Amino acid sequence: MTDDLPIPDYDQLPENSIAHRVRTLDADGVARLLEHERGHANRVQVVQLLERRLDDLRSGAAEPTGGDPAGAQPEVPSTPDRGSPVEDSDKQANNQPLRHGVAGQTPNRPIR
Repeated sequence: MTDDLPIPDYDQLPENSIAHRVRTLDADGVARLLEHERGHANRVQVVQLLERRLDDLRSGAAEPTGGDPAGAQPEVPSTPDRGSPVEDSDKQANNQPLRHGVAGQTPNRPIR
């Protein structure tokens, strides 16, 4: 049944890739994917994405974009590496925890 889907290897695609590829489809193509998704994996986020896209296409709020849904698409990582928002120059030099109740044993910390 997956051979007649408008996006090849649809079942193996991650959710974020489906969002990019579905933009090239018309309302009939999106409806076929939605029916397939509901009958198979039934991923909530994908179903919602397809429903919104189908509503937009049918209401005229969106049109299919150019391109081939089978063409190579950039794969977006599902969990992007955001790194640390703290600059190295802003990190505290002394990472020793403060000791409470012991006079004279609290490490000296620079005053900012």
